[in-house]
Amino acid sequence: MSDMIHIQPARARRVAFARWAVQQRPKVRTVSAEAFAVPARLFVQAPEDILVGSLVDGHRYVSPDEDAAAGRPAPGAPELLGVATPAGLTSAPEPAAQEEREAVPGEPLPEVPESAYGPDAVPLPPPDHDDQEPATDDPGRAPQQAGAFGCDRCPRTFTTARGRDTHRRQAHTEA
Repeated sequence: MSDMIHIQPARARRVAFARWAVQQRPKVRTVSAEAFAVPARLFVQAPEDILVGSLVDGHRYVSPDEDAAAGRPAPGAPELLGVATPAGLTSAPEPAAQEEREAVPGEPLPEVPESAYGPDAVPLPPPDHDDQEPATDDPGRAPQQAGAFGCDRCPRTFTTARGRDTHRRQAHTEA
């Protein structure tokens, strides 16, 4: 990454930019008939009026003064998304105060009444058990406990099929 910024001043500001460039120590060098290579530390000190309208690393330089004159918001300013109406500016009534408390690890969350959900709320489907396999009568497999998955190459058991498969790939690489 280069620490030089290539600036091509606007035609009307080229002489003023050149005067500023030769006053710097060390002098700012040219990289073409119309462009200068300015160290990054000097770029931030350059006067605003010589930069307006120039190309900085191939992008048009837009000053904050130019943004204000054109009525554009400054970069990073919040974007207004709608029109405020008097009805929207009045404060909404306070909802019924509910007991708020911090969550405590190991303590169950309070039950939420079904009335808290809208009339069009859809109940959640039951959880999928994709990683569970039914027990088989294969004599090469380890005996299955409820919800346990045994490795067919050693006596270890795992709580999920994914854990068993990961074990097989890492521990039994010979086959």
